[in-house]
Amino acid sequence: MTADVQNAVIDVINARVSFGAVKALDGVTLAIQPGECVGLVGHNGAGKSTIVNVINGGLTPHEGSIALSGRPVGNYGVKVARDHGIRCVFQELSLCPNLTVTENTRVMHHSLKGWGWRKQAGAVVRAKLDEIFPGHHISASALVGDLTIAERQMVEIATAFSEVAQKVKLIILDEPTSSLDAGLAAQLLNYVRTFVEAGGSVIFISHILGEILSTCDRIVIMKDGKVVATKPASEFTEHGLVEIMGSVVKAPAARVARVASNDEPVLSAAKRQGQGLAFRAHRGEIIGLAGLGGHGQTETLIDLYFRHSGSWLRERTPRVTFVAGDRTLNGVFPLWSILKNLSIGSLTDLSSYGVVNHASEVQLVQSWKSRIEIRTKDTENRILSLSGGNQQKVLFARALATQASVVLMDDPMRGVDIGTKQEVYSILRSEADNGRTFIWYSTEMDEICLCDRVYVFNNGIMVAELSGGDVTEKNVLAASFMGAAA
Repeated sequence: MTADVQNAVIDVINARVSFGAVKALDGVTLAIQPGECVGLVGHNGAGKSTIVNVINGGLTPHEGSIALSGRPVGNYGVKVARDHGIRCVFQELSLCPNLTVTENTRVMHHSLKGWGWRKQAGAVVRAKLDEIFPGHHISASALVGDLTIAERQMVEIATAFSEVAQKVKLIILDEPTSSLDAGLAAQLLNYVRTFVEAGGSVIFISHILGEILSTCDRIVIMKDGKVVATKPASEFTEHGLVEIMGSVVKAPAARVARVASNDEPVLSAAKRQGQGLAFRAHRGEIIGLAGLGGHGQTETLIDLYFRHSGSWLRERTPRVTFVAGDRTLNGVFPLWSILKNLSIGSLTDLSSYGVVNHASEVQLVQSWKSRIEIRTKDTENRILSLSGGNQQKVLFARALATQASVVLMDDPMRGVDIGTKQEVYSILRSEADNGRTFIWYSTEMDEICLCDRVYVFNNGIMVAELSGGDVTEKNVLAASFMGAAA
């Protein structure tokens, strides 16, 4: 698509943003045209979140200018952006958990006021949920805090796309499918294409490169705060995208056929609801939990965690540790430093007579910072100074730094770039080879196919067990839609 600055929904020109010595944006120019979906890709820390915050008005660039529909805007901010029809769905969900879906819709759309606003707001969000996610079963009167992370993501997406007082011109979707299963993701991507065909514009950020290539018209690649490439999506391949981003994608390692262990399981659980299959995990296995989202995978992880760590008195060497998928709600301590967020899981190993050895704490954190490549110059910085993907790395490192023999993982690689994912997969396999057991719920089929054995869930029950070469997308999907096992 040929750039037409006069018709561009927004045109960011030579934007520069610095946080201390870090150049978050280093002269970025980006114009978004009506009727196009622009894929924005780059590793964690490349500058994607910063340019998004500039476009949605949440951050004023230190240098550069912004134009709307060809007209320069001197005092650009959130209100100006919203009045121009620019909305953003953040990777870190921004709904108020203590309010209902209807009340959150009112928070987003201030024009919903006066007598009968609840009825009007409820109708607005229900209609958009039905349009984007048919068959969703989300009640407008439900408390957001009671929804699953996938349902919260769906509500936030529907609220952003809803037109109340202004026409929606540009939607920024930051990792919108990170909490959605394959079926829900397909529904969203279909709606995005429909929205763009009708003249709307979308900035689509995702580390799932297949989604970018299949959905976007144009792809912009960022690296170290700069735009390093921009051209039609049809001119890219997955390998080409990763090469430009600056990471080498390794070919998938051949699956190692693992003989079922005759040892006693390190963890086990009875049939859920008295139906389906019982659960077991042996030493050194990577066990996948698969199936459509919200069918009992997270609940199984939580049950396993509390069953083996429910004592009021914490064991010096815990048996299990947990990597949360919803880092905002269950993961990071937002007021703490990166160092404290990482080391808190290992304080018993770092202390003597109740006093933490600070030198040992720093050594542990620096070791994992290097090993998992957490992008920060100073681990004393606040955890929220990191990008979402780097925050997730801290949570992963927190778990791996413990001596727990079993690691429970609730979709931990959400929003992490492909290069980092491969590094983490390598660490995970190395730890498993040394006897550590991983129980891994993931919404990404590529990750499920890395597992030694997989339990497939349907309606809260484990309906199938796959192992070795039988762990394929075809088999997982087939089992996801079958009835419960006897």
